[in-house]
Amino acid sequence: MNNHTLPFWSFKTSEMLQKLEATSKGLTSEQAQRRLSLYGANLLKPSKRSDSLTILLGQFRSPIILILLFAAGLSFFLHDPADALIIFIIVLISGLLGFWQEKGAANVFEKLVATVQIKSTVFRDGKETEVPVGGIVPGDIVVINAGDIIPADCLILESRDLFVNEATLTGETFPVEKDVKVLEAGTPLGQRVNSLWMGTNVVSGSANVLVVHTGKETEFGEISERLKLRPDETEFEKGVMRFGYFLMEVTLLMVISIFAINVYLARPILDSFLFSLALAVGLTPQLLPAIISVNLSHGAKRMAHRKVIVKKLSSIENLGSMNLLCCDKTGTLTSGVLKVHSACDIAGHESDKVLLYAYLNAYYQTGFDNPIDQAIIAARQFDLAGYQKLDEVPYDFIRKRLSVLFTKDGTHHMVTKGALGNILEVCSSAEVVDGSIVEISEVRSELQQKFEQFSNKGLRTLGLAYRNLGSESVISKDSEAEMTFLGFIFLFDPPKPNITETIKSMEQLGVELKLITGDNKLVAGNVGQQIGLSSSKIVTGTELRQMSDEALLKQVNSVNIFVEVDPNQKERIILALRKNGNVVGYIGDGINDASALHAADVGISVDSAVDVAKEAADIVLLEKDLGVLVEGVKEGRVTFANTLKYVFMATSANFGNMFSMAGISVFLPFLPLLPKQILLINLLTDLPEMTIATDSVDIEMVKFPRRWDVAFIRKFMLTFGFVSSVFDYLTFGVLLLLLPGMTDQFRTGWFLESVISASLIVLVIRSRKPFFKSKPGKYLSIATLLTIVTALLFPITPLAGLFNFEPLSFSTIFILGIVVFLYIVTAEVMKSFFYSRVK
Repeated sequence: MNNHTLPFWSFKTSEMLQKLEATSKGLTSEQAQRRLSLYGANLLKPSKRSDSLTILLGQFRSPIILILLFAAGLSFFLHDPADALIIFIIVLISGLLGFWQEKGAANVFEKLVATVQIKSTVFRDGKETEVPVGGIVPGDIVVINAGDIIPADCLILESRDLFVNEATLTGETFPVEKDVKVLEAGTPLGQRVNSLWMGTNVVSGSANVLVVHTGKETEFGEISERLKLRPDETEFEKGVMRFGYFLMEVTLLMVISIFAINVYLARPILDSFLFSLALAVGLTPQLLPAIISVNLSHGAKRMAHRKVIVKKLSSIENLGSMNLLCCDKTGTLTSGVLKVHSACDIAGHESDKVLLYAYLNAYYQTGFDNPIDQAIIAARQFDLAGYQKLDEVPYDFIRKRLSVLFTKDGTHHMVTKGALGNILEVCSSAEVVDGSIVEISEVRSELQQKFEQFSNKGLRTLGLAYRNLGSESVISKDSEAEMTFLGFIFLFDPPKPNITETIKSMEQLGVELKLITGDNKLVAGNVGQQIGLSSSKIVTGTELRQMSDEALLKQVNSVNIFVEVDPNQKERIILALRKNGNVVGYIGDGINDASALHAADVGISVDSAVDVAKEAADIVLLEKDLGVLVEGVKEGRVTFANTLKYVFMATSANFGNMFSMAGISVFLPFLPLLPKQILLINLLTDLPEMTIATDSVDIEMVKFPRRWDVAFIRKFMLTFGFVSSVFDYLTFGVLLLLLPGMTDQFRTGWFLESVISASLIVLVIRSRKPFFKSKPGKYLSIATLLTIVTALLFPITPLAGLFNFEPLSFSTIFILGIVVFLYIVTAEVMKSFFYSRVK
């Protein structure tokens, strides 16, 4: 679409339809398919997760692996082609195993995400059809309604009271009213009222729009391409990065030291270089990306069975680390089905007139389909013959009012309903019981008394006002003035039956609940008391506006209920909680929840949510039930625990073995292991660890939120690495005593001890309990057994010669078995001591 000399907002709709070779009835399926091939998918950044080549190459992106391959290639031409080829093959097998695991994980993840895919309604083949946002093409006619995300850059063909939130592009907080117009070519972005932009969202109203630009050709696409924007790193991703830096420091120090010492001892330079690189590969848990992906995909699959769909894999770990959950009241803590309790005049008596006016307002409004209007319409049916709607001013989250203008018998009345305080601020008078009109100041205290009386019962209170506009047939926000207060609408939404037990379950898991709602202080406090939530301290939106960021930081942790807040204040609360060191989850399903969902560590929505909320969320619940989320938190912690198991295993056992070999290489007249033998050990010991995603997890690991702690990992690595090294040196002594001058048999014995001890130590350090009291998963047990059998049989197979292994006597193997047994027992004792001293 770059061949247009003028921007699309300066064209008439008929001209743009003609230029795009489209009609107001939309495209045919064949046309859409051709255009999809021509313009590409309507995505800013196509997902590379399922790109097999990218995943495969990712297995070899470690600088150490690349240097090793380069050195092996050099060895191939200058030194020993057979050894170099073996190194190539082992590294390739490790990479293929990682690829197989990660590719399978990506496929599982994609299938799960597809279940909550954002779709748009378009005209295809002359009828309305839902298609994934990525399948929308220039020339499509899209039907949009309140809560929808704008899927592309569009020109409005027809609209009805359309208000759009463009804050993501313009920074303008207030929704912009849109309509069909022709504008000057140089009109600034924020003033292009006839156009809609990809990534913005509809606050109220509806429209039919013509798609002009998609994907990277959109305004949002061009900005993201220029800035290469990246989302904020999550708590889990920061932890992985800190761990990676720590390992890099240790590895570089070891590689440089070992290489320098061996060169100093006049060992062959190329052999010394390959040896030091092989040790570095042995120390580095290069399967960590694959293990993390597999763990997360397994976790996502298990969570899907519990009706929790994961859209962003790293959010699983954040869900497990979450210690605060912020949520709205309606539908989460309560049943979510509002019912009208009563419609009353200012004296608190039920009034048919109040209910009729409320019904007219709810029935004729065309903005966001919401539970309040549904409840009013369902409360009682009225015959609206003779009534005719003329105009409306949709609800927005700043005014918190909705106005509808209707006519009957030639009289034009505007009826406005909304939050009581927001209604009273536009009223100058009130209608009393006998129908007479009095100054609002005369009854304000009585109105406040009624409001508090019913709110204390847990009823949500709306105000209703009207104004006679004579012959006016158009209204605006400015029309909401000099109104007459008519009465109250009282609604109720009882707490869910098992919500108290669910909240207690969350508290037992170390997750504290905070209520953030737009409802008034009295209603929210009543609900808080009913569900057992401490309401000793409640902060209102008005108080928040007067509170500095520093004051909020000091108070936010101790406040459990925030009331009468707007969307920007929700986001501010979430950010303050995160700055205080909390891992914060936020659950929401409305248009006004989008910014808070973005701000949270874990954004949680529901499948029935509006598009903008579902798109902003990391996790989508198939049921709006905190009980479902509790199960998701447990699964998140299981996944996190299994990921840390791999880290503990890889760093402690690997560090011990590699440190031992580095040390003994200084004293031996030969290298304790050849580079190809080190890589074979690394490959074999990785096999059991690949099954860690399916391992069982002790209940103690699920009870509390856990986070990445590099200092703890360092202590663990040093402690158990030291234990491993002690028995490594014992093994060296035994082998030198039993096999003097027998280099290949020495290496064979060390190979057996390394593989078997590293495989068995997995069963010890996978749990804080004694290993015989914590049953490992089936696949981990099988993989461990197979690895041990493979190691024992390898020296007597035809492949042994290629790796310079020789068979050992039964007595030697038996003595090595005793050393391994003593190592496992010592590690078990040390584990008990370690966890009793290190918290």
